[in-house]
Amino acid sequence: MTMRIRKAVFPAAGLGTRFLPATKAQPKEMLPLVDKPLIQYVVEEAVRSGIANITIVTGRGKNAIEDHFDVSYELEQVLLNRGKQDLLDEIREISSMVNLTYVRQKEALGLGHAILVARESVGHEPFAVLLGDDIIDSEIPCLKQMMNIFGKLQASIIATCEVPPSEISSYGVIRGTPVEGFGNRVFQVQDVVEKPPAGEAPSNMAIIGRYLLTPEIFPILEKTRSGRGGEIQLTDGIRTLLEQQPVYAYKFDGTRYDAGDKLGFLKATVEFALGRRDLGTEFRAYLKSLKL
Repeated sequence: MTMRIRKAVFPAAGLGTRFLPATKAQPKEMLPLVDKPLIQYVVEEAVRSGIANITIVTGRGKNAIEDHFDVSYELEQVLLNRGKQDLLDEIREISSMVNLTYVRQKEALGLGHAILVARESVGHEPFAVLLGDDIIDSEIPCLKQMMNIFGKLQASIIATCEVPPSEISSYGVIRGTPVEGFGNRVFQVQDVVEKPPAGEAPSNMAIIGRYLLTPEIFPILEKTRSGRGGEIQLTDGIRTLLEQQPVYAYKFDGTRYDAGDKLGFLKATVEFALGRRDLGTEFRAYLKSLKL
């Protein structure tokens, strides 16, 4: 039988320390990129890709995420009474766009552990993992591009992009060989290395926060020992998965913004604001007026 991707996991239990003090009392995932929280961009990407069910892995202090995607009767009534139908429609769409479930990661024990926590929600079928730190602007959603490739390869797929040597030590990195017939965008992964020094990196292909994983990853993560910082690393699990079945890397088409980094977040804010019909013209004029 041909496997299909129907479910996605969104790990959102991290502490967001790189954005302190803004994230002291609110989830990093709820930081606004123009006028929508980061997490909404990624959920919308999943929905546009055809995902029907999303499991969000939360932790302490993350209630705002659940509130955001829940129905807000009081707010809806206020907007209705004030005749703000456009805003009302937009708010209602947020709470009805996809089936959401929530599971709790009681300790921040790494990305691999967060995915393992969602095991019961996913069941024994392939699934997507999306990280909110990576906002990807593309005509065809990045996840949809990957799902199209998955339909042909029927194997785990990691999203990748090229990064300069000065930044490579901040990423997981793949070593792979090109697969014919995919326009030099698909590589069969031979190894993955977590945050290698620039001189030891096997390539300049960095792993980005989009994954399609087969369910065989779960028993592997269950047995994976804690690594750096006492965390269960997904890259360690993928390395073991390579011993059992093929894993591929896909160089996606689109522009990726590192919203988990302050400078990357600012760049994304500027680019997305410039692309807005209601803001772009005036904002561009403002930027040109600055004495830089």
